Amino acid sequence: MNLLQLLRQRLRDALVPLTPEPENFVDMLRSAGDTRFGDFQANCAMPMQKSVGKPAREIAEQIVQGLKIDDICEPATVAGPGFINLKLKESWLEQAATECAHDVQLGLEPASPSRQYIVDFSSPNVAKPMHVGHLRSTVIGHALYKVLKKLGHSVQSDNHIGDWGTQFGMIIFGYKNFRHEKAFEAAPVAELARLYRLVNQLSDYHALKSTFSEIEARIPTATKSLAEAQELLSNAAKSGVKKSPELQQQVKKAEAELKEATEALESATRKITAVEADPELLKIAAKHPRIAEEARLETAKLHAGDPENLALWNQFLPDCLKALEGLYARFDLKFDMTLGESWYNPMLHGVLDRLEKAKLLTSSQGAQCVFIEGYEAPFIVRKSDGAFTYATTDLATIEYRVDSLQADAILYVVDSRQSEHFDMLFATARKLGYDNVELTHVKFGTILGEDKRPFKTRSGDTVGLESLLDEAVSRARQIVNAGDDSKPTGAELDDTTRQAIAEIVGIGGIIYADLHHSRESDYTFSFEKMLATRGDTATYMQYAYARTHGIFRKGGIDIEQLRKGKHPIRLTQPCERMLALQLVRFGEALHDVAAEYRPNVLTQYLFETANRFSTFFDECPVLKETDESIRHSRLLLCDWTARVMKEGLGLLGIRVAEKM
Repeated sequence: MNLLQLLRQRLRDALVPLTPEPENFVDMLRSAGDTRFGDFQANCAMPMQKSVGKPAREIAEQIVQGLKIDDICEPATVAGPGFINLKLKESWLEQAATECAHDVQLGLEPASPSRQYIVDFSSPNVAKPMHVGHLRSTVIGHALYKVLKKLGHSVQSDNHIGDWGTQFGMIIFGYKNFRHEKAFEAAPVAELARLYRLVNQLSDYHALKSTFSEIEARIPTATKSLAEAQELLSNAAKSGVKKSPELQQQVKKAEAELKEATEALESATRKITAVEADPELLKIAAKHPRIAEEARLETAKLHAGDPENLALWNQFLPDCLKALEGLYARFDLKFDMTLGESWYNPMLHGVLDRLEKAKLLTSSQGAQCVFIEGYEAPFIVRKSDGAFTYATTDLATIEYRVDSLQADAILYVVDSRQSEHFDMLFATARKLGYDNVELTHVKFGTILGEDKRPFKTRSGDTVGLESLLDEAVSRARQIVNAGDDSKPTGAELDDTTRQAIAEIVGIGGIIYADLHHSRESDYTFSFEKMLATRGDTATYMQYAYARTHGIFRKGGIDIEQLRKGKHPIRLTQPCERMLALQLVRFGEALHDVAAEYRPNVLTQYLFETANRFSTFFDECPVLKETDESIRHSRLLLCDWTARVMKEGLGLLGIRVAEKM
């Protein structure tokens, strides 16, 4: 059930006689911050004063008179200037709790109407190891896919991999010129990744060498700008101006520009030195001064259907996909579709034709573009050299997903830096007539290191996702070992079980640490915080789940027999009531996730659930309760909590264990 939705519908009915737009106010009914006064509170009377022309308290009293909730709540009360407090009837809550506790769907009502969703997420470039930058898209997209599906929508996941772009030209060039045959035979994907890094490194080297003087020149320019801004601020202070926000902002801007210029110079110097300090690298660089252009030519040959390059592409791709699948398996993730850029290649000329017929194309410096009002830069769909772009491919995916897959909504789980691209993509698609489909960029922030900069290794390299997972599992194993070894009755887990639990805890910790932040926010990566056994972590909730099963083992309880008993839930203590109310609202939490595509709503719900269970566990005897009906009720509360925790964590892509 969605209790909040039910109460809001009743509130809407009461608002109809008072306002022509009740929908503007129903969302002001929320869970009460202070449960001493009720379970829910509506604060809509205050903002209605101006339109209704009455004091807020009088409006609140009128709303209460029209509120038909006698079957659910105690009589509503008005507090202060016009707060409406609602408290559920104990009889209603006990009945609702009993129904949910015995329901295989945990009281969840499917969404109506059901929609056809395509969730586009992860989407790495193949033949390159996945890195920490792919983590957020993968886990956010996976969670949204699972929640939407649980709500009864028809959902398909699509891993729109990069398998046709510039990186393949770099790999093909590297393979033809620099491959180690034995290394390729032993581990093809690792060797292709090495070749990509090599070609990319040498391309960067030549580009940086040609622009180094310009990069260097930014330092004195930025230093001079900062000195001038600081002098202006100092002179203003001497003349008696205590505060000068504009000058202070100018100083901050100059400081940021100098910092950026310094970092750019340091990065360029480091990359150039890495090549020039290695005689073998320097020799290769000297032999291939136009390596970036040569790699682009290999890409162009591939796109033009060159037999040799197509044969190499077909040879490389299966191994690359297999490597990706191995990593996804650790997230218990399987995609419904993996339609990469190459799959849409035959459709790109058709996209151009439709843009032409719609009179949306404009030629600009030899390229074909769509100009969108409000954007200075054009949306380029074909470059001056005739090559198509990501924009063309993305328009083809929308056409296919709507026309062939009948999508009602397409979600793109991609980082915030791509916001302008998606704004222009969606605007262009609507101009082509795709205005009846929801197109949403589910954007997210950056994972930061302790220095508050994008998370890198100590050497400045991108952190590999596989190594990140391995490190988390290794650290989790230490926690599992310590926990099991310290049990009063002695260790219970064998080595294989400990390792399996470490995998669950380690990877679950990484997933939860990402999802429990608001997705637009950046966050600082910390193994210590994400694997903590207390606080808002997966480990804390996994322990809560294991604790419920510990109760059943200790009491020799047959869970299936308990469920078959159809025992009612009895709420004799405040902490029992608080736990039951929380569990009844599981479906509401899932609908709230889907409303704005925010998995952190579910993590917050699960954390609150674990906290309420902990309070219940501390204050209410379960196995030692002498009243049989209350003991059965409390055992059901434990089972219900475990089922909600397992289901909720599972929807986030996090597994649980009955012993930890």
